[in-house]
Amino acid sequence: MPSNVPSFDELIESCHSAVHLEMRDSYAVDYEEGPFADWRNGFRHHPADRASWWRPWLDLVAETVGRGAEIRRARIISEPVSEYIRFEHSGTFTNVAAGEQVRWLPRRRASDIALPGNDFWLFDRRWVHWNHFDGDGQWTGEEITDDPAAAALCSSAFKAVWDRATPHDEYKIQ
Repeated sequence: MPSNVPSFDELIESCHSAVHLEMRDSYAVDYEEGPFADWRNGFRHHPADRASWWRPWLDLVAETVGRGAEIRRARIISEPVSEYIRFEHSGTFTNVAAGEQVRWLPRRRASDIALPGNDFWLFDRRWVHWNHFDGDGQWTGEEITDDPAAAALCSSAFKAVWDRATPHDEYKIQ
């Protein structure tokens, strides 16, 4: 990445707004160990025990929102949902508690929305941070651009998804 392109950390630490669109039904699932495996074995975060779930990401979200920035995340999901989405949904209350706004949109309700080909973050409607994944959901890299056409597509797509999506506290997994 050229030196004049800010890093993800620089973007989130200086932004006024950040939106994140996720469109996969699973991400790098490890069935043997880690948070997903723990969840499959019955572990659940307790809402009253923040010390057990206050991870570095949630600290960053709280700091970012605390300085007045807005962070919104929308997830386009297939229904019935995958086991991974059940896992994500069960822990999303921690994101909300940190200050993220989160919504869920069933994929069938997104059919007529023009969506980019990759998950993204959009900072201040200018900087797009693309995330690339392989077919198994393993992260393979990122790109950061301030291309106006890419930013406009991401802004439009996110707005359309957000307007149709259900807030986390109202979305019930069947």
